[in-house]
Amino acid sequence: MEHPVKQVADGLAQMMGERLGIRRGETLADKLRRGGRLLPRKVRREAAFIAEAEARMEVPKFAFQYDAARVEKAEKVVRNFLETVDPVDRRKGIVLGILGWLAFNFLLVAGLVIWWLASSGRI
Repeated sequence: MEHPVKQVADGLAQMMGERLGIRRGETLADKLRRGGRLLPRKVRREAAFIAEAEARMEVPKFAFQYDAARVEKAEKVVRNFLETVDPVDRRKGIVLGILGWLAFNFLLVAGLVIWWLASSGRI
């Protein structure tokens, strides 16, 4: 039988993969190491607590020393945040950010070329 903390951690790891696009890593700790920067500080702290509790479950001496209410509270915080994340909107924001950066650079280079042509008397 699998421990409830392990089930919670696996569920949150899968949700992080779906919602945040973190494909690498199987455990919650691996996903946090790879993409923890995508989470707000409070959510990242709660997810790290769950990952630590999951790691403690592997040691028989520490397996009974966990606070079920604290794990449940942490799961609720992380799950609430991940449910609000829209993967399509995130992708759209990334694409629009890249396009904005390209447009700015194009306008900057075009402005510099026009300035150079005007200052050298070619226009």
